[in-house]
Amino acid sequence: MNQELESHFDEFDKAPVIRRKLLPWWIKIFCWFFMILTVCAVGALIMNIFIPTVNIAIYGFSSNTAFSGTGMFIIAIMLLKGFAAYSLWFEKPNAISIGKIDAICGVVICIAAMFALPFMNSNNFMFRLEILLLIPYYMRLNKIEYEWDNLEIL
Repeated sequence: MNQELESHFDEFDKAPVIRRKLLPWWIKIFCWFFMILTVCAVGALIMNIFIPTVNIAIYGFSSNTAFSGTGMFIIAIMLLKGFAAYSLWFEKPNAISIGKIDAICGVVICIAAMFALPFMNSNNFMFRLEILLLIPYYMRLNKIEYEWDNLEIL
């Protein structure tokens, strides 16, 4: 009887598992950066109602108004990045999947910016340095995915 009671109360003695500890320091910094960037993107969208020119840019794409095709594309990218950062920081169960989707989309967009934009805008080829962070980001998320998904959260 006494062993039965002890086994029931052992669950309360366990320290809570923090998934955030699985993230390296540089991903934690980028989580905050992109959460703040998302707030700025929504602010730019609201500001563009009152101010006609709001410059926004990411991954080589830029626009001077949020209410254009390119502007909405940039806002959508920023919202995806912010959602991925929020999910990782607040340890959501699907955060790794969202982060991997974010990384893949980022790589595809960087490649499109490197190869398609020069033909459309008559600019020179420009290597996007963001790709050098997106690939390790994806690889790190891939590495911690199993542990993230299988931690017992109390």
